[in-house]
Amino acid sequence: MKAEESKYTKDHVWVHTDGDTATIGISDYAQQELGDIVFVEMPEPGKKVAKDDTFGTIESVKSVSDLISPLSGDITEINTVLEDTPETINSDPFGAGWIVKIKMDNSGELDSLMDHAAYAKFLEEEA
Repeated sequence: MKAEESKYTKDHVWVHTDGDTATIGISDYAQQELGDIVFVEMPEPGKKVAKDDTFGTIESVKSVSDLISPLSGDITEINTVLEDTPETINSDPFGAGWIVKIKMDNSGELDSLMDHAAYAKFLEEEA
């Protein structure tokens, strides 16, 4: 997955879609701000999530942050690699560091997300 092809939330979560499946992770900016990631709490596959609901937490040496779902749907897969090596998010946030996959209920929710250029502008304004 490429950062330029993803959609983003103001919570620094990225979404990459393939049909009705959305792969979700946190942005490079988010992992840098968190620092060394030491634990990721993920939902069980099959769990239903709603847009803007918390679906897990991510813990770093600095803090614990909620993971906010950018879309509504069913969790179809979790990245089990993160159970033993959560630091994968630090080294590869857009690849091996993905967190969950969701079967989307409503692809129209993607319209509320930022594209890469809008997210880059958002980060500039936040700085």
